[in-house]
This record gives sequence, C-alpha cells and structure tokens, in this order.
Amino acid sequence: MRRDSIFYRLFAQSPTLLFELLTTPPDNAANYRFDSVTVKEPTFVIDGVFLPPDTEELGVVFFAEVQFQKDDRLYERLFGEAFLYFYRNRDRFSDW
Repeated sequence: MRRDSIFYRLFAQSPTLLFELLTTPPDNAANYRFDSVTVKEPTFVIDGVFLPPDTEELGVVFFAEVQFQKDDRLYERLFGEAFLYFYRNRDRFSDW
C-alpha cells in the first residue's frame, strides 16, 4: 500500500495528534485507533452518463440516477459512483 510514511508513523505512534488539531474533538478521542486501510472497489453501475462530444477537449459530464424504490444509501452510492468515475476519467472532464 502506498502511503505517506512520515505521517503514518507519526499517527501510528500518537493517534490522538489529529484530535489535538480540532477545535471540537470527539469525547472519545482517546479511544480512537489509527490504521491504514485498503478499500476494494465494488462494481458500480451508473444508470446514465451523458458524455460531451469527443470533439471537445474538456467537457461537462451529467449523471442520471433513477429510483423506483426507496434506497437508504442512495447518496452514499451515488457519490461513490461519481467520484470513482471521475477518479478514473479525470483527464477527460472539467466539471459535473
């Protein structure tokens, strides 16, 4: 895993350092532990993506998501899909 080794070592040795920087740390800040994690990518299927013409250098992309039933995780999933899409295609689009 690629990580910034200086900050990793610093926070691994003293995980409460982050909370000392916050104006309102959580009450249980002393109980937090620091770790470096790998997030495996789930398969995302975006209902619709409107792509700009290939002739444009950088364009705006539009996402369409259609819901016919309640989805309590709609926003988390939608932003996860969009951000992963932009992470993979960031050189092709200027805005969303």
